[in-house]
Amino acid sequence: MSPSVKSLLSTLTTRGPQDVLRGNLGIAGQPGVVYTPAKGLNLPAVAFGHGWLTGAGNYRRLLEHLASWGIVAAAPDTERGPIPSHLNLASDLLTTLDICTGVRLGGGDISVHPDRLALVGHAMGAGAAVIAASQREVAAVAALYPAPTAPSGEALAPNIDTPALILAGASDIDSVSSNAIPLAAAWGGPAILRSVEKASHNGIVEGRRALSALGAGKHEPKTERITRALLTGFLLHTLLGDKTYKPFADPEAILPHTTLVDPEAVDEEETDEAQKLPILQLVQALRK
Repeated sequence: MSPSVKSLLSTLTTRGPQDVLRGNLGIAGQPGVVYTPAKGLNLPAVAFGHGWLTGAGNYRRLLEHLASWGIVAAAPDTERGPIPSHLNLASDLLTTLDICTGVRLGGGDISVHPDRLALVGHAMGAGAAVIAASQREVAAVAALYPAPTAPSGEALAPNIDTPALILAGASDIDSVSSNAIPLAAAWGGPAILRSVEKASHNGIVEGRRALSALGAGKHEPKTERITRALLTGFLLHTLLGDKTYKPFADPEAILPHTTLVDPEAVDEEETDEAQKLPILQLVQALRK
């Protein structure tokens, strides 16, 4: 009997079976970090984009977690200031993928398969990952609690046919800081939009001192655990074809602590409300 989705999710919240090594991307000319399994050939790899006023160090546990499950996880540590360039971060993500595929990692006994690549990011970094995906074909994209960028992800999304996982916080999916719904609605390929219960868009960031000073809230351990499990399961299926984790890439699968969101239905509801508003205003004017 195959394990239940609940059991799989619980397993994926914990560290995987691989020992993890940490490396410096700067040696190859790109500021950043890379976490790898201790050994392995033709591994899948992820280039991860950080959020606004954060850096690669704020996602250490997430990157180590992916590596422990056999996925090379590399993150550029650039565009950390208050006025970042989303295009430059996207370019750095692509450079990071080139390093992963073109350089033998570890002691030379770790390599990445060029067809097993994904672009992943959080908030601003999710938007940068979308920008990068519009410039280079990869096997998967994951936008974790995406935020608006310039150029906008939703403007580029119709031309991207890569499978995508889009996560949003249930508490702020409709806020101006999230473009998860329009991004999912515009996506050209298969896309899954899930809202994570009791989560906010910055809950996965570790040690968020700068953002906390700006009132961005606190780190949410439960949000971090659920997010890394959802991401890991999605990547294990899309990059490695592991059928055990198929529910994590299934747009109809019900996963604990999440709700599937139909972006088209949300758009229709918003349109209906917009159509009702002038009528209500007319009625109110006649009553005066």
